[in-house]
Amino acid sequence: MKLAIRTLALVCAFLLTACATNPAGRNTLNMIPASQVNQMGLAAFAEYKTKKRVANAPREQAYVECVSRNLIAQLPDQQRSLPWETVLFDDETPNAFALPGGKIGVHTGLLAVAQSEDQLASVIGHEIAHVWYGHGGERVSQQFAAQAASAAVNAYAGSRQDGNSQQVVALLGLGAQVGVLLPFSRKHETEADVAGARLMAEAGYAPGEAVALWENMARAGGPNVPTFLSSHPNNRQRIEGLQRMQDELSQIAAVAQAAGRPKRCR
Repeated sequence: MKLAIRTLALVCAFLLTACATNPAGRNTLNMIPASQVNQMGLAAFAEYKTKKRVANAPREQAYVECVSRNLIAQLPDQQRSLPWETVLFDDETPNAFALPGGKIGVHTGLLAVAQSEDQLASVIGHEIAHVWYGHGGERVSQQFAAQAASAAVNAYAGSRQDGNSQQVVALLGLGAQVGVLLPFSRKHETEADVAGARLMAEAGYAPGEAVALWENMARAGGPNVPTFLSSHPNNRQRIEGLQRMQDELSQIAAVAQAAGRPKRCR
């Protein structure tokens, strides 16, 4: 039992020293250096390219690269200097992603749902924002912390060997998922919605098209799971959040457009 308590104390002390602040001003958990997280992203992207077929579509590939460049140009210097790469994958699912280290994947199926360049920019901007805000590293840290805490509680329960302790372990397993990991993931998605919408506006894209894109997604998708068990805000919440930002974003986009942005890709 003493060992379990010492283990839990060490976990707590480590968590207290691993706090940082992201661009939104939120305190975050970062146990792993950004350089290591970036290497993990690069390795994951290289593996993804061996498992998914890269699309043989030069025009569409140039299109998604161009939109990405317009958005990346608006990032702060540190993020803009990453070795960004955008690859179009032959996959009918309407999806895109960005990994630490500056790797962007776009599925061909997204081009059927994102019906304009501005709508595509809203998705890619959202994914770039995940990299900008360090969400990948934070998720890895959260998972590591949850595993470490579970190990400490298991050690404690093992020292007691009674039914109540085992029930605590079972409940903590659910609590770690619903109470910690999923809500933080929803927070990441909401932050990426806000930062991505601002990024597309600063690039000169029409912010109202982000709302149109998610309306398209809602029509293309199936039933939503309950919000408290979802790693993403539901489409209605996402649309309402973006609608509340429209006045501010329209002003930002107007300034960018007066400066000649974006360089149109189609």
